[in-house]
Amino acid sequence: MTDSQRFDETHDVIVIGAGSSGSALAGRLSEDAGTSVLVLEAGADVNNWLGNVPTAAVLMVPTKLHNYAFETVPQPGLNGRRGYVPRGKMLGGSSGINAMVYIRGQREDYDDWAAQGNPGWGWNDVLPYFIKSECNDSFGAPLHGQAGPLKVSRLRSDNPLQNAWVAAGREAGHAINADFNGDTQEGIGIYQVTQDRGERCNAARAYLRPHLHRPNLRVTPHAQVQRILFDGRRAVGVEFTVGGQVRRAQARREVVLAAGAIQSPQLLMLSGVGDAAQLQQHGIEVRHHLPGVGANLQDHPDFVFGLRSKSLDSFGVSLGGGWAFWRAMRRYRAERRGMLTSNFAEGGGFLRSSAQQDRPDVQLHFVVAAVEDHARKLGLGHGLSCHVCLLRPKSRGTLTLASRHAADAPDIDPAFFQHPDDLAQMVDGFKRTRELLNQPSLRRHWTREMWGADAHTDADIEALLRQRVDTIYHPVGTCKMGADAMAVVDAELRVHGLEGLRVVDASIMPTLISGNTNAPAMMIAEKAAEMMQSAARRPTVAEVRQAVPQA
Repeated sequence: MTDSQRFDETHDVIVIGAGSSGSALAGRLSEDAGTSVLVLEAGADVNNWLGNVPTAAVLMVPTKLHNYAFETVPQPGLNGRRGYVPRGKMLGGSSGINAMVYIRGQREDYDDWAAQGNPGWGWNDVLPYFIKSECNDSFGAPLHGQAGPLKVSRLRSDNPLQNAWVAAGREAGHAINADFNGDTQEGIGIYQVTQDRGERCNAARAYLRPHLHRPNLRVTPHAQVQRILFDGRRAVGVEFTVGGQVRRAQARREVVLAAGAIQSPQLLMLSGVGDAAQLQQHGIEVRHHLPGVGANLQDHPDFVFGLRSKSLDSFGVSLGGGWAFWRAMRRYRAERRGMLTSNFAEGGGFLRSSAQQDRPDVQLHFVVAAVEDHARKLGLGHGLSCHVCLLRPKSRGTLTLASRHAADAPDIDPAFFQHPDDLAQMVDGFKRTRELLNQPSLRRHWTREMWGADAHTDADIEALLRQRVDTIYHPVGTCKMGADAMAVVDAELRVHGLEGLRVVDASIMPTLISGNTNAPAMMIAEKAAEMMQSAARRPTVAEVRQAVPQA
């Protein structure tokens, strides 16, 4: 692949994927007018009401509308059920369909990364990149930014159920936390969200769309990458299809995988990089044996309490709800406030499942709607929900190829409850959450539990969890950063054993962070952009030799 005539076009950097990380990386790299960047995204540019109105996500998360809608393989720990893994298929990726919750995680998460042999990834190292990314409408220095591209704001839904949630937290004896990204994460409160004056601010809106006029930034939607092209050990380009035609693009400097924790390892394997035995099973020529590709998969196991309610402040299907929604539409058009600005998961909390935990190990999402099976099951009436997820599961899963074709979904196995400690902690988290939901300020807003009301013993709760737990859309770890035998990238996110190839997305997380993964995915890209810009400025060995006077 050394003959440039075999390529249809040439750029300095090719970024595969325009999700949270890819958008942030490409936007930052294109700030250097001397760096040409090509972004290849399999999805569409959804720059309309569907992509901008926050509640429109309810049309995409449960369906295949701008959503890959993957499933896991059957999970033994969940009675053989398949889990649901929605992934955004658009500019902005999953930041275009998520609940917009802005969470960074805990200091200890990142200090653990550094302790595992990843210098430069401790909390004090990564905090400046969170701040650089953020434009917060409420909080400022020293922990927050107010000049970054990503708009972070208080909710504008004005829903009175928020007050009930916070009051219930106080009645249950929990601290009330106004800023889950402040000095401490612990407590009950209302989430800040990635919104810009009531509209969704996904990663493309923050980092890409304002800069499409730059001559050195080219974004190609509907481009399905087939494989990475190599010259020996060096990544030199990408083969992709667009409009039914196969094309090849050359990268003068680097190819960057930013396709997420599901598709970045899939594309590595399709390109011949991964466990040699697995690749050979699919007839793929082995370019580089790297057994960690697709290993170390982690996600937050999540249980949802469903609560029947008569409150028209909750979303639901009824005559009264229809009238409330019509009024909400009028208000949204006039003010960009009210019900249509809701992220559904308006309240939240970070709790310790038991006194033995030294920091919060469960996260709550209080939802102003009844959610069953990821909103794929709908019924009449109104309701509330509360997610409880385990923040740092010990179970480790895998992602493997189902076929050698890029359009085919890979086999996703998060191995939920493979480790017995995960189930035990979830039982404790379930109990603490139910106690909170039954506090007077919140209890008066719901009439009954929609499932599991008779689960009270540990055995009952365990059975209910196995029947109901599923993903909460936070897959990470499948291209682990580190220096051990199962690591895929080093601390500068370069793929071990290869040249000109990095992975920049949540797949590089060695361990799952304590919270939603969207903001950390953009932080990773901010840091990677700086590392790549620095590397591009370093003189090559040949340039150094040329500059040294000969004796």
